[in-house]
Amino acid sequence: MKKSGYNLVKLWIKASLHLYYGKIKITGLGNVPQDKPVLFLPNHQSALLDVLLIAVDCNRKPFFLTRSDIFKSKMLIAIFDFFQMIPIYRIRDGRESLKNNNAVFERCAHLLGSNEAILMFPEANHNLKRRVRPLSKGFTRILFAALEKYPELDIHLVPVGLNYQDATIFPDRVALNYGEAIALQDLLLEKDNPVASTQKIKDKVTEALKGLTTHIEDEENYDTIDLHKNVVDKIKLPHILNNVIRNLDALIKETSTKIVLQNIPDHIHANKTKMTQLFQNLIANGIKFQAKGNTPVITLNCIEKKKRWQFEVRDNGIGIKSEYHDQIFTLFKRSEG
Repeated sequence: MKKSGYNLVKLWIKASLHLYYGKIKITGLGNVPQDKPVLFLPNHQSALLDVLLIAVDCNRKPFFLTRSDIFKSKMLIAIFDFFQMIPIYRIRDGRESLKNNNAVFERCAHLLGSNEAILMFPEANHNLKRRVRPLSKGFTRILFAALEKYPELDIHLVPVGLNYQDATIFPDRVALNYGEAIALQDLLLEKDNPVASTQKIKDKVTEALKGLTTHIEDEENYDTIDLHKNVVDKIKLPHILNNVIRNLDALIKETSTKIVLQNIPDHIHANKTKMTQLFQNLIANGIKFQAKGNTPVITLNCIEKKKRWQFEVRDNGIGIKSEYHDQIFTLFKRSEG
């Protein structure tokens, strides 16, 4: 009976979301393991809507870690329990309340040990800015609590990129991109060095999220950037490319990627933010979409034409199927090679 009620509510919420949003685009659901413990790790832009969008379309029935201050009454607690919501305590809830997280981490460890799925926002709070913010260590504490009980547990981390066209208007459009599952066991370093393992896990998830959602690296000047206008300035292209390579540093080192830059002009007239996003996405995709065991080699070449520059980006990856070529630069489209 409880399962039927859950599914009915889920269908109602799903229908309501499709009415609320003009378009919902979902890609990568095939990356979600069906028979393994999973921790979903999305970026967090739009509070409750982020939760609902993933809950109704993630190919699992996840438990949700939710801020504790909404668990106000016995009735609400009963409702939240029905929807598999688990309170998580933050410093703003009072320092004394943080000790309650020990029981929460213990419960999550048992859930993962039973091959369940859990959804947690590693950024800890929501923010409308189009950037991946620093991740808290809370989700890694849950992972290590599970591994302490089940050292060989094959936990998979699934990064999820939520992309809103403009979350402040109605109707909006949204794209959900489920990234490739990350095997936790592959990220563990020496058992006596949990700090290094924690940082490696956070770096890996951060890098994955940056490739799944819009990420504007320039936080200092973020408020001056208008994403809805083509602001063209004279920009230093080598500086842009150096920033992109620095953003992708962990992924480049992990895969031993070789990046070759040829005939790079010192200045071009373009939109700084969009050029950063463009080159970051092209290089990241060139690294990710490779045959197993292949070492990525990515070449960026610039050719001077009359009154313009022509850019060529080549890699030795698996390529994109011809039927997807007309979708490559379409909004809310992601093509698989």
